[in-house]
Amino acid sequence: MTLGHNSAGKDLRTRYLYLGIAIFLGLCALAVRLYRLQITRGDEYAQKSEANYIKEVRVKADRGMIKDRRGDVLVTSRPSFDVFITPAFCDKCADEVLPKLAMWLGWDEPQRTHVEQLVRQGMRRQKFEAVPVQLDLNRDELDTLDAHRAELPWAVDWHGVPHRAYPIGTVLSHLLGYMNEISQDELDERNAAGANYALGDFVGRRGIERFFEPQLRGSDGSRKEVVNAKGEMDPELTKSFADKTVASTPGDNVVLSIDIRLQEAAEKAFPGVAGAVVAVDVRTGFILAMVSRPGFDSNLLTGRVTPAQLAAMSKDPLQPMIFRPVQQHYSPGSTFKPITALAAMKSGVLGPQTGVLCTGGYQLGGRRWRCDKEAGHGTIDMRAALQHSCDVYFYRAADLMGLDPIAEEAREFGLGQRTGIGVVAEVPGIMPTSAYHDRATPGGYNKGFALNSSIGQGDVNVTPLQLAMVYSTLANGGTLYRPQLVRRLESLDGHTVKEYQPEVVRHVDMTPEDRRIIVDALTAVVNEPGGTGYASRLPNIKFAGKTGTAQVVKIGKVRLKANQVTYWQRDHAWFASFAPAEDPEIAVIVLNEHSGFGATGAAPTAAAVIKRYFELKADDSGHAAAALELPAAHEVVPPPPIDLLSVPMDPATGPAPPPRQSGRSLAQGSH
Repeated sequence: MTLGHNSAGKDLRTRYLYLGIAIFLGLCALAVRLYRLQITRGDEYAQKSEANYIKEVRVKADRGMIKDRRGDVLVTSRPSFDVFITPAFCDKCADEVLPKLAMWLGWDEPQRTHVEQLVRQGMRRQKFEAVPVQLDLNRDELDTLDAHRAELPWAVDWHGVPHRAYPIGTVLSHLLGYMNEISQDELDERNAAGANYALGDFVGRRGIERFFEPQLRGSDGSRKEVVNAKGEMDPELTKSFADKTVASTPGDNVVLSIDIRLQEAAEKAFPGVAGAVVAVDVRTGFILAMVSRPGFDSNLLTGRVTPAQLAAMSKDPLQPMIFRPVQQHYSPGSTFKPITALAAMKSGVLGPQTGVLCTGGYQLGGRRWRCDKEAGHGTIDMRAALQHSCDVYFYRAADLMGLDPIAEEAREFGLGQRTGIGVVAEVPGIMPTSAYHDRATPGGYNKGFALNSSIGQGDVNVTPLQLAMVYSTLANGGTLYRPQLVRRLESLDGHTVKEYQPEVVRHVDMTPEDRRIIVDALTAVVNEPGGTGYASRLPNIKFAGKTGTAQVVKIGKVRLKANQVTYWQRDHAWFASFAPAEDPEIAVIVLNEHSGFGATGAAPTAAAVIKRYFELKADDSGHAAAALELPAAHEVVPPPPIDLLSVPMDPATGPAPPPRQSGRSLAQGSH
């Protein structure tokens, strides 16, 4: 052994010591890691491990139906087949699976791009949730997929799901609304508020579908399935999770105040290319019928609408997406004259017996304001002025009292403000005052604006629903109701969940004598010779009404007939009415855009709706009486469903519409 060198045995012992220390430290590190995995974060990793083979499947709730007041189904769900992809189990989805589906199902490039985005979003957010990639397969598409089943992974599936169906097509389309796919922003927003939506879900758009989305949708359930890495379910292992199934809760049904039989009658009776019909129960404010033409097919819009389809609708000059009863306002023409008459009596400038000489026009300063009857009406009182629709009488009233008393009376009846119908968005209309013209008109207010407004022209603009509530208030003696469209919500088994009661907005300051004078004059409009609505009288029903012909462009020195101008230059035809005149139940308003005179373009429709209302009332009373006479053991068989019409939607529309002109530039002449 050489001095200064360690022995071989001592060197080996040192190496063993270092090795032992290294092993000990490694075991300590492993113990710490195992402690963290098993103890500190054991529950978290257990849940992640379970998610690798336990798939939670959402059980979608049945969406509630929408019915009319008698229970006839207006909107329901029908069986359909959709294609789904579960992102977690779709290997090489973008490279292999989606190209095959695109080829077999005929996807265009935008549609394929949309599907790719859905699958990517699903992978990031809900990778075990099936994402719908093709909706409502037709028979050929279903057969094609069945034939290629072996070429697709288990991640791709197609099965029956309920799809929203609108059996009445374009009828009530704006009111009922439609459904389409939820956007990513909406998904985040709704789920942050506590909802439970998923990619590819459909939500209500517009109308009842949108407003009552939470009630119609119900609550989804869930069940658990045991699957392998390919997404294939193991039936035996899945049985052990049967007790963890959460049942879905179906949505509520929405029962409207609309009577589809009266709606059908209004659709048939209305001859216009564009316009609106509103029928309201004057005793409650509930809407009985509401036509908006043109409409759209809710079945078409419920789904993934192509950009070309949307572009075609947006370019249509008739604007089929506009809900005319509440989302468009118009000059009311002579249907506004009862407001002016009430203001004149209240202010004391003209009494019911006060005579005004009409020579065919009214001179104010250097301008002559024309009456519709160029030869004039002679000396005329308030009743005759309303019956024959003399403009000069109301020019005189406006000259004496100015614009503000007229505007104050109109606002009492709800004009210039939203009705509060709630279910659909609405515009407030315009009821100008002198202050309004001081702000909005170069040169400020002058008396000519009052004359123009007194006959429902100028800047006075109302929606058909607003005018319906005006005449409803006149009819019932001064109670302005909030218009409503829904009577109740009911459960799947028909039990009432919530019932809506009439809501009073205000009681209008109107004396019984002033109302009697106006109602008597409006009754004469329809039922006495010389009245502008006399041609539309009914033999067994005495109803009250007022014609209106509202200009849309300035008239020249010579008044042209409707057939001498283009469609877009013709006057709007109005008729406002209620029945029976002596004890009113229903108010009916008709607006027929660009159709000429109210007496011919609108009054016959209102008369037909009123006639049908009382026919239905008699039928229902007869059925009720017959039911009371039946023996208790007998069952009353409900009447068969109604075969609804298909509204024509391809009229000759004429040239493109000119830009909308301000009403203040219009010349006078309204009846």
